[in-house]
Order: sequence, then structure tokens, then C-alpha cells
Amino acid sequence: MDFIFDKFTEWIKSLLVSGIMDNLSGLFDNVNTKVADIGTQVGSTPQAWNGNIYNMIKTLSDNVILPIAGVILAIVMTLELIQLITDRNNMHDVDTWMFFKWIFKTACAVLIVSHTWDIVMGVFDVAQTVISRASGVILSNTNIDIASHFSDLETRLNAMGVGELLGLWLQSFVVGVSMWALSICIFIIAYGRMIEIYLVTSVAPIPMSTMVNREWGQMGQNYLRSLFALGFQGFLIMICVAIYAVLVRNMVVDTNVSAAIWSCMGYTVLLCFTLFKTGSLAKSVFNAH
Repeated sequence: MDFIFDKFTEWIKSLLVSGIMDNLSGLFDNVNTKVADIGTQVGSTPQAWNGNIYNMIKTLSDNVILPIAGVILAIVMTLELIQLITDRNNMHDVDTWMFFKWIFKTACAVLIVSHTWDIVMGVFDVAQTVISRASGVILSNTNIDIASHFSDLETRLNAMGVGELLGLWLQSFVVGVSMWALSICIFIIAYGRMIEIYLVTSVAPIPMSTMVNREWGQMGQNYLRSLFALGFQGFLIMICVAIYAVLVRNMVVDTNVSAAIWSCMGYTVLLCFTLFKTGSLAKSVFNAH
């Protein structure tokens, strides 16, 4: 009976060791791929990221939003003229200079609205230039590979008991599912930022049509702040990846396999948390509310 039990135990151990090795070999593959892809995603301008979406948004902005912006501009500048006149002692003290001032402001407003798309894309071109320069000083190796830190991993596993192996297999399975979820989070952050950029730029002519007015101009100023926040959020994301790369490169993996797995997962969770915070941090830097 002892012989049968020993054979059964060896068979269970071989299954568990094989399962653990399979789990660990591809444990961080999805996360490594998504992290490596972040630089490409955040370093692309809206036009370079997806030309078809860019053309669709630009067409909608020019054909649907721009006429509405023209109406808003007419209303705003009419109110501006009325305010200029009434502010001068109910038309008893009217100077011709105020009309030239109004004409100049109106011309500037029309120029801004007619070149809104160029202004908006210029913001992201500036941000993309900064991100491209930053990527040159960031460590490129962001891969986590547990197996590379344990040359005798399979030997260690074979020396463990069934209970230890079963616990380690469950841990590697849970961490594997968590890594899959974290890779989705990284995907959502990178792609969600670009979709947000397209959504914000699609309505650009409306807030930009209020730029020259004293009372309504706050809308346009806040809009520009939000554009800079979105653009330079990519720069903050690159800094997060750079910090993550340094941590991964210099990490000290515990001799305990279980502790090493959770340590590596901790780095990934930290990366996801900081990536989520970059949006609100960028808005606070540019005071975009």
C-alpha cells in the first residue's frame, strides 16, 4: 500500500510541478506586452494613432460642430458689443476706439474658430514631441520573468511537499488571473486616453468660440487647460513606466518562490494605480476642472 501511495504522491507532485511551471512561465506575459505597448500608444498624435477615426472626428467637427460654434460666436460678440456700449455711461460717452476694439476682437475670434483644429492638434504635437524626447531616456526593458531569477526552479519545486505545491499552484493561478485583469486595466488606460482625446477634440470649436469674451472666455480657457492636461498625461504615463522599469530592473526577488510571485505582482499593481492617477494629476497641474 505504501508503494501505491508513494506512486500516487509522485504523480500528483509531477502534475502540480508541471502546472506551476506552466503558470509561472507565462504569468507576466500579458502585462509585459501591454506595458511595452504603452510608449507607442501615448507617444502617438491623434492623427497617427488611427487615421480613420481622426478623419471621422475632423469631418464631424467641421460639418456639425463648427456651424454651432459660429452661431455661438455671433451671440457672444453681439453681447460683447452691447456691453461695450452700455458700459460707457449709457451711450453718452461713446468713443470710436471701442468699435475698432470690438472689430479687432471679433476678427481674432473668427480667426481662432476657423483654425481651431490646427490649434488643438498643435497642443498634441507639442505634447508628443515632449513624450518622444522623454522616451529616449527611459529604460526599455520592462519585462518581469520569474523563471530567470530561479535557475533551479523545477528542482526546488520537486523538493516541496504536496501541500506546499498545491498552495503554490493556487497562488500562481490567482496571480495569473489578477495579471490578466491588470493587463486589461493597462489597455483601458492607454486606449481610453486616446478615445477621450477624440471626444474632447470633436467639440473644440464651441468652447474656442468664447475665448475673446470677458465673461464667457473662462470656458475656452478651461478647455485649453484640459487639452494640455490630456496631452501631458502621456508624459506622466511615460514617467510611471520609467519608474516601473527601474524597479523591475533592480528588484530583489525573495528566495521563496511564493514571496517572489507576490512581490512582482505588487510592482504591477503599483504601476496600474499610478497610471490611473495620472489623469487627475495632470488636470490638477493645469488646473483643468
